Amino acid sequence: MDFELSEEQGMLRDTVREVLTKTYDVETLRKVTDTDLGWSEKVWKSLAEIGILGLTFPESEGGMDAGPVEFTSVMTELGRALAPEPYLDSVLVPGSLLAIADDETRAELRGGLASGELLMAFAHTEAGDRWPEAKVETTATAEGVLNGTKTLVGHGDCAHKLIVSARVDGEVGLFLIDADSQGVTRTPYRTHDRRRGAEFTFNDAQATRLGTGDASQLIADAEVGIQTALCAEAVGAMERSLDLTVEYLKSRKQFGVPLSTFQALTHRAADMYVQLELARSMNLYATTALSDGIADPAIASRAKLQICRSARLVGQEAIQMHGGIGMTAEYPIAHYVSRLTAISHTLGDASDHLTRLAADLDSYEMLTVG
Repeated sequence: MDFELSEEQGMLRDTVREVLTKTYDVETLRKVTDTDLGWSEKVWKSLAEIGILGLTFPESEGGMDAGPVEFTSVMTELGRALAPEPYLDSVLVPGSLLAIADDETRAELRGGLASGELLMAFAHTEAGDRWPEAKVETTATAEGVLNGTKTLVGHGDCAHKLIVSARVDGEVGLFLIDADSQGVTRTPYRTHDRRRGAEFTFNDAQATRLGTGDASQLIADAEVGIQTALCAEAVGAMERSLDLTVEYLKSRKQFGVPLSTFQALTHRAADMYVQLELARSMNLYATTALSDGIADPAIASRAKLQICRSARLVGQEAIQMHGGIGMTAEYPIAHYVSRLTAISHTLGDASDHLTRLAADLDSYEMLTVG
């Protein structure tokens, strides 16, 4: 089996890398993430112009009809550059949930997402939720009147429209609403990894239901896609963290010689490389499953568990081998570790995924211990 990217996929990766590396170094990243928006509209426009924002949408809806390999390649490059643009939260996730919308609504909204003119967000998590359980206590009437509060809405601060999960007639439905509608209160916040989000409160807010029937499975499938995308982003961040650490070991001198001449440090760098490759392999496993049309939560949890473990070791070793400078905001490695930490706690941390996998042990014919 050939695991290498095709020529077209390689060109896509290289194009995204070029756009991002031209923009972001640590100084620029700090300036951009300190703005009210928290990301670059110029970069966003560039991503729209080269077709990245509509990558996964059908051509009839302004997209390129690409698959998981392509969008995970983009996520890896976003991770390498620490690019704060809300590709996952504002485009990929809501775009996938629009699959249940009627043809006209889906085409219009996906077209807006692909052009970069429309920003959306998925409002699902509520206070007290702990992955993988989501209570969904927000309610909706048959007429689409929403009441409830959604917390941790990634990039909800800049969203024009929301897709909201709510209980209606005993099932979970998805509802479309303008973020500035009457009855909607938005409370923006910032995260430690310099990203943005918002909490939304709905008080008799009028929304429109997307599709019919219970949307729980669609949400579960979307979470598998989110996990896979986050794993790909983490691989990119770990790649760059290792590169920065190796460069530092080669350039920093102690006792008149480069740190890279000390065997103990090179062994630790080798351990970082091993963890990176383990993470890359599991990310490829999850991406391949999605490419085959398999949205398996167990596969996503296996991948995320390894990502969490690898990210912890790579991040800790990178900080340790940089010394005090590694903790400063003026040096990039601290920002990579912060982002890796955030990814590791999004939609479940290592213990959560291990617990989920352990609960399904009886369904496996063979187990291996690693």
